[in-house]
Amino acid sequence: DDVPLSMEQAIPCGLIVNELISNALKYAFPKSVTKSKKIEVKIKAQENGIVELIVRDNGVGLPKEFDIHKTDSLGLKLVATLAENQLDGELKLNRRYGTKFTIRFKIST
Repeated sequence: DDVPLSMEQAIPCGLIVNELISNALKYAFPKSVTKSKKIEVKIKAQENGIVELIVRDNGVGLPKEFDIHKTDSLGLKLVATLAENQLDGELKLNRRYGTKFTIRFKIST
């Protein structure tokens, strides 16, 4: 289904997806990983006007102690800033079965 985003929301979403896919390609699948490599991107609008953007991989995952708000990674700092400040959204990280970033934000009118 189509998700109606303004340019002010579409651009940060594109930057977030680009950064998270780039990180997954660089770090999620070291040469020692032999299983099938998957990266999945989903965006869906819910009936309550909330958009959910999901970027997930089935790679090695992030360390248990990783905190996106305390990372030295400029790219992941950018992801957090875009998600929380520019989109005024909520960013969640799930480490089960790889890495899954979920960003939820309200569609702007």
